[in-house]
Amino acid sequence: MPSPEQPTEADRLAVRELLGREPKGAFDIVVRDEFGQPVVIQNAPLLDDGRPMPTRYWLVGKTIRARVGTLESGGGVKAAEEAVGLEAIAAAHDRYAAERDAELAADHEGPRPTDGVGGTRRGVKCLHAHYAWYLAGGDDPVGAWVHEQLNRPDEDE
Repeated sequence: MPSPEQPTEADRLAVRELLGREPKGAFDIVVRDEFGQPVVIQNAPLLDDGRPMPTRYWLVGKTIRARVGTLESGGGVKAAEEAVGLEAIAAAHDRYAAERDAELAADHEGPRPTDGVGGTRRGVKCLHAHYAWYLAGGDDPVGAWVHEQLNRPDEDE
């Protein structure tokens, strides 16, 4: 997995612009593009106000986010579930939740994030969240499927 980097002030401004709002919690940069711009951020498991943040990895890169959105809007969620299988997806959710939950203090007694990738426990909710985790080095078969789809040769060529 790539080593998380604390964001610089320029990173914070870039992420704010990419999200269209101020982030509500602490984050690190885990994947950058060829120009050094943030592509994937790793969120703390709790927001600044203490609320749970189930989405550990967030795809923020504008171009890649749009490409994944096109795949998703074209039936990608259902296609990914069929290609990968619900059992493998459930196992990925468990790995993701365990990784995120390991970041909470052992004595934490407040609200905790629940479920797996994108805050769901069954199936695929969001290809963006799966792909973000995959790009960050996560063992995510849905993210791997997204990567394959985005890197297929164009059949029209």
